[in-house]
Amino acid sequence: MLNRYPLWKYLLILVVLLVGLVYSLPNLFPADPAVQISSDRGELTLDESQRMGLEDALSAANIEVKSVEEEPNSLLIRLRKADQQINARDLISQSLGEDYVVALNQAESTPDWLSSLSASPMSLGLDLRGGVHFLLEVDMDAAVKQRLEVNASAMRESLRKERIRYRNSEVDGDTISMDFMDAEDRDTARQLISREFPNFQYLNVERERGAGLSMTISEAAIKEIQDYAINQNLTTLRNRVNELGVAEPLVQRQGPDRIVVELPGVQDTAAAKRIVGATANLEFRLEARPDTPDNETESLSFRNEPNRSADLMRDVIISGDSVSSANRGFDENGRPQVNINLDGTGGTLMNRATRTNIGRNMAVVFIEHKTHDRTVIKDGKEVVEREPYTERGIISLATIQSALGNSFRITGLDSPTEAGELSLLLRSGSLAAPIYFVQERTIGPSLGADNIERGLLSVQVGLLLVVLFMLIRYKAFGLIANVALAFNLTLLVAAMSLLGATLTLPGIAGIVLTLGMAVDANVLIFERIREELRSGMSVQQAIHAGYEKAFTSIIDANLTTLLVAVILFSIGTGPVKGFAVTLSLGILTSMFTALLVTRGMVNLVYGGRPLKKIWI
Repeated sequence: MLNRYPLWKYLLILVVLLVGLVYSLPNLFPADPAVQISSDRGELTLDESQRMGLEDALSAANIEVKSVEEEPNSLLIRLRKADQQINARDLISQSLGEDYVVALNQAESTPDWLSSLSASPMSLGLDLRGGVHFLLEVDMDAAVKQRLEVNASAMRESLRKERIRYRNSEVDGDTISMDFMDAEDRDTARQLISREFPNFQYLNVERERGAGLSMTISEAAIKEIQDYAINQNLTTLRNRVNELGVAEPLVQRQGPDRIVVELPGVQDTAAAKRIVGATANLEFRLEARPDTPDNETESLSFRNEPNRSADLMRDVIISGDSVSSANRGFDENGRPQVNINLDGTGGTLMNRATRTNIGRNMAVVFIEHKTHDRTVIKDGKEVVEREPYTERGIISLATIQSALGNSFRITGLDSPTEAGELSLLLRSGSLAAPIYFVQERTIGPSLGADNIERGLLSVQVGLLLVVLFMLIRYKAFGLIANVALAFNLTLLVAAMSLLGATLTLPGIAGIVLTLGMAVDANVLIFERIREELRSGMSVQQAIHAGYEKAFTSIIDANLTTLLVAVILFSIGTGPVKGFAVTLSLGILTSMFTALLVTRGMVNLVYGGRPLKKIWI
């Protein structure tokens, strides 16, 4: 019989629509405006009296508090009105002082029964939800200097193996300088080093006492180091951001030495900067013996005990670059520690160094690159200059009891939070060069709310225009198409929520475009039905022929658009990807609703009935 579906097909359509309805529902519960309080030391230490005082202060300022919730290492205060967020943040900041970080946030309000089904609202992009935008600059000079220091250490090791005497070594700019007892030692060292390090230009230097050797790295090698530095920093930053669990972050290169990082939904800028901008690394060094020459040692203080120090060897056994995995844990006394696994090369170097130095102390050195700004007068104008500096501190100094291999642990950490952040930094990889914050911009949730409101208005206007056109043009069949259009929008929202896709302003544009394109298939079908009716075909045959003959054209038109959307997604970034995602999903859902849902409704209304005329 024409225009009849089997029962299983009706049930399939019903199940898909019900699932779509359930998983689109969380988007009807907008996030609550909130203020998040955390400590700049990682551990939140607010007592009950302080919390009550904050609530009283907010109430006195006529700021309506919806609820106060404790979270790991933070306190979340939900508000009823978004326009009171900034006032609440400022008031709390004044009350608590500089020891706490007070940030704007958006707290999800999805009902528990939906959360139990793993239903959650769509992730919102930076332009809709707010977040932070960082512009970072890679210190290329520091990247070259770090590589030269590693090369200098390797050169000294080679000279010691061959028992070639040298007095000192120094890195200055792009040059390594070494002094020797006489010209004979200098010439022997030059032959040895030049074979292992061909990327240097070598120059003999005459000294009043002894002989010198100057080694300048080539321009090609400097360019290679700089390219490696920014590419490695990009990889490391992406790993760190992925560890933070931020939805749809943007990490991309800008120009020769800058990187853009955008983190949607992150309002705690202090925490974001602490993870993204951390240039920390580790070095494992042996403690110097009493008879070690001064030029081969370096005195460092302990990170947690500034008044205590130790003399360490300048040569590094391994650095954080050799760490393959790291995770936080606790020792037998319940104190925080970091469990470390090394890669093959790192494990070999560690085993070689500890096997021959049992009973000697080994230090774990924490290195962090920082900057401070100072205002200077240039040409009669005040100019802010950034001065980089490096802090080195000993985390732990322990006696080597036996030869170490690929796995060991670091103790002596202040808190579980510090251990967690250190393990995250080691896991994601160390930065090949220091990075500095050139620009920092926070997009508040209030601006995102305005964008959402305008985006929803555009969707509503577009939907209304399409609905009116279909009703006027196709009457009863237009009403069926409009119901399918509502289902299409529901399925699109549900699909984006289930897949964790991020909605951005360009994504809303893609939804508006999808609404217009969603009725294209119905227009083709309904016009074909009209043609068949005008040619004298019966109602049931015309409906059947309309759907059958328009099918190929609908598939061809939507597949070509889908291919374009896939190409946009594969080569585009940021906003372009957001547009491509909504367009692709919209095409798939519109094909389902246009070909199956409308056909099912038409079959239920008109199928199997002896009709002589229909409203189309």
